[in-house]
Amino acid sequence: MLDAPHKTAEEVVVVARRGPFEAKFDQKEFAYVEPFLDRAAFDAELERIKPQLASVGQDIGKLSEETFPILATPAQQPAGARLYFRFLCSPQAISAGAGGRINSLTVVENILQQRDGSIACKATEQTFGLDVDTMIFAIGDVADPSLGLPYHRDAYVTNPTAGEDPKGAWAYELFDPQTGKVMEGMYAVGWARKASDGLVGIARHDAEVGAAHVLKFLETAAGEGSAAVKVRAYLDSTGLRVIDKNDLESLGRAEEKIAKERGLTWFKFDKDEDMLAAIEAERTKAVSV
Repeated sequence: MLDAPHKTAEEVVVVARRGPFEAKFDQKEFAYVEPFLDRAAFDAELERIKPQLASVGQDIGKLSEETFPILATPAQQPAGARLYFRFLCSPQAISAGAGGRINSLTVVENILQQRDGSIACKATEQTFGLDVDTMIFAIGDVADPSLGLPYHRDAYVTNPTAGEDPKGAWAYELFDPQTGKVMEGMYAVGWARKASDGLVGIARHDAEVGAAHVLKFLETAAGEGSAAVKVRAYLDSTGLRVIDKNDLESLGRAEEKIAKERGLTWFKFDKDEDMLAAIEAERTKAVSV
């Protein structure tokens, strides 16, 4: 709605597997999309799930005090693009139209349960269909198992040693179960440590805490100054196309040039191959100059 104003979507539907009280974004983050919220539809959605929330002791009347302070302000309907929420639902199936593009999303409805002192969701047999033409998956479901790090279930293995502080450095250190030893100088943070746990707000905080431990380790680590060079050499040897800061700057220049030529205020490539070609063209231009 904001990143590409010339491609504004008519409607955006957020499908959330849990309820509104489990939302972890803060007011600063939500403020960017708050003007687009369809208050009438949002109120109707809250009424729909009200019995479910009450079953786990959640008072919908307190929602404005916790995750959606906008409810404490006078309702105003957006004039253009609209944002909707569909709580207690998980994607089940994607259907395509005649042209091969997505045209509907089937979601399964969930119920809330108390589990180990927290709120969890459980799928039911009830389904619901949403008419959509684009779907964006939320990141963080699982960590990448092909990276070469010790992996278990959906995340990288961290030090199992118990500690008094759950945010202590030990909780972020990678651990090799085969050797039974900590992998010194290697850490996992955010959803790489606990996949899809706590949603974006908590994961961001976890990443900040983990980064602080990494910086503290680097203060005393006796590493070689060429470590970054070695990492780059290794990545290049795998055949991966590594994009560094200089490449991003080259891409930015190419996009700015195209925007100017077309009389646009903003332009972004939407295909990887076009981005790579633009970067190479900028590189060649810099060498020839």
